[in-house]
Amino acid sequence: MSANRLLSGFDGLMALSRREGVDIRPTLLRVLTDLYVQSQRHTADEERQFIELASRLLDEVDDATRAVVRAKLTTYPHTPHEVRKKLAITLPLEQYPLVSPLQFESELDTISAPTLAPEQSHRPLPMLSMKPQDASSLIDMFLSAGSKERARILEELVDAPLKPSVKVDPRRAARAVIALEAAAMVADVAAFTSELGDALILPSAVTRQIVNDPLGEPLACALKVLGMTSEAFQRVLLFLNPAIGTSVMDVYRLARMYDVLAERVPLIMLAAWRGSSIAATRAKYRPALYDDERSRARPPSGAVRPAPMAADPVVRRTQDNTEH
Repeated sequence: MSANRLLSGFDGLMALSRREGVDIRPTLLRVLTDLYVQSQRHTADEERQFIELASRLLDEVDDATRAVVRAKLTTYPHTPHEVRKKLAITLPLEQYPLVSPLQFESELDTISAPTLAPEQSHRPLPMLSMKPQDASSLIDMFLSAGSKERARILEELVDAPLKPSVKVDPRRAARAVIALEAAAMVADVAAFTSELGDALILPSAVTRQIVNDPLGEPLACALKVLGMTSEAFQRVLLFLNPAIGTSVMDVYRLARMYDVLAERVPLIMLAAWRGSSIAATRAKYRPALYDDERSRARPPSGAVRPAPMAADPVVRRTQDNTEH
């Protein structure tokens, strides 16, 4: 796992958790922990980043989330000492029961879940719109991850209180699905990319990034937004991108993920792609010099304009070179 690049995306996402009314810090901590325990080896830089991010989040999450994270890190043999100390994991590892994290999480939900009134239990959670920089951080983190980490991120987005994008008009989506499958069957990547960008209202650079991704998860999310059937998606995989189509395991992996992908997750990713394109546009047109905006601004009304410099006396000469 390239955790060094992967964990860096969490710094931008931390801004999401500081907004009033919505708290996604428990989700961020669970994603961070799951990604860390998937690998048995970490560099010193990766471990340092995990300690820094996990320590910050552990101080800000609820007790239930801390308990779930503690259960996962207790059975992980390479939990950093600082994190073990923060979670009070002091007993030898062999004295802890090897409880499955999923089993522990389900038992915790049934035991410690608060009892809500009927009108409160059906109350929808507040949804949070992503700022462009936050959306760009999410996309960067997703694209820098491997296939397993991407699957984990998509799984965690199911319960994340992030506002999804509006669904594409069904008639427009149906036309796009037909055109996309036709372009894929003849391996016309340019036509496929153009149609996908028009249907999802995405810039060409972002759409090319989705289509040309070597692992395929971005393309799966994009086509899921349009409602393409699983069979049609598999045909697109086989003919559009040879790097994926020639690998039976990749096609099978993506087809399974496509079948279980929740509807709102691709819409969250679409919102993130649109937000990241805004962030990229702003960065592109940022002033090149630190004082460009200041130099272009008009002086205030009360400002004293500098006096014009005195002009040199004009020396006029006649045609016979005599001065007057």
